[in-house]
Amino acid sequence: MVLSPGLLLLVFVLGLVVTLPTLAQDDSRYKKFLTQHYDAKAKGRDDRYYERTMKERQLTSPCKEVNTFIHDTMNNIKAICGRDGSPYNEDLRISNASFQVTTCTHHGGSSRPPCRYRASKGSRRIVIACEKGFPIHLNEKSYQSVVSRPLAQT
Repeated sequence: MVLSPGLLLLVFVLGLVVTLPTLAQDDSRYKKFLTQHYDAKAKGRDDRYYERTMKERQLTSPCKEVNTFIHDTMNNIKAICGRDGSPYNEDLRISNASFQVTTCTHHGGSSRPPCRYRASKGSRRIVIACEKGFPIHLNEKSYQSVVSRPLAQT
């Protein structure tokens, strides 16, 4: 049985119609994660830089109490969802290695802008939620328990 080119094209287009909304949904959650937590380079970054960054990325209405930026490549962060991460608690992944991070902590009385942040730099393992191989959530509450755990041996 030979399929006509028109029928093959129809099957291909129908496949795209079904697949694209799913890919777009996954992509939007990953993009939100990157907006909130990805900052490639850590050098020269101070309180003012992060106050501006938090505002530019629309994380200040209301002022977000704590936000952590991860300084590495997108591919290295994504790899925690696979070979470079280990299961953690029920549905999270913990990085097998430490990452450079900057944690911005809101200081001041009001939760309304202008928001003031203090940036503290460090290196630690990170805990994320993954969906279909992409990071979609950084679990900042797990950091305290992560700091005291040894790195996995590779």
